[in-house]
Amino acid sequence: MWDRYPYQPQEPERDPNRPDAAAVPPWLQERLFDRRMVMLTGVLDGAAASHAAAALVTLGAIGTDPVQLHVTSIDGELSAAFAVVDAIESMAAPVHVVVPSQAGGAALAVLAAGSKRTAYPHARIRLAEPRTNMAAGTAEKVAAAAGEYLRELEELIVRLAAVTSVPRSRIEDDLSAGRILSAEEAKDYGLIDDIVIKS
Repeated sequence: MWDRYPYQPQEPERDPNRPDAAAVPPWLQERLFDRRMVMLTGVLDGAAASHAAAALVTLGAIGTDPVQLHVTSIDGELSAAFAVVDAIESMAAPVHVVVPSQAGGAALAVLAAGSKRTAYPHARIRLAEPRTNMAAGTAEKVAAAAGEYLRELEELIVRLAAVTSVPRSRIEDDLSAGRILSAEEAKDYGLIDDIVIKS
């Protein structure tokens, strides 16, 4: 039947260098879900945020046992990150954020929202200003987009200062410099509470 139509739907092309939520096989997602674990990987964009937020809210509705959110993302949009933060803060169940390998940029907002924050021994956390989507159009639209980004960046800085007790000026400097922290350094900084060790 499809040969009668000039257009046939195809799976969207995926960049192998850009992992995303769909890179986790469905059977693995199901097993993780049963263990109250959610993966947030790759570029933190609207699709990844929607996927993670839906899983978190669903697990929150099922029960109040802690949920583990594993975050591996060093690039993304602040608006997407705050969508995940909103989901976390709407839940009665505590959300423990775990950094298995690397996190940074917009994902810092998600890390800061966790009721407990841990990282694996060789994990790296990058303090870096999240990317911006360059707005196109009139000067008013560009100015509005820039204003929204600055408002979200301010909220990120305030949240990081609250969980780390590090002065805002130092956080701003570290974000501008793109400072990379080891797990031990992230613990000393206050970004994580503990380092995952073999039991």
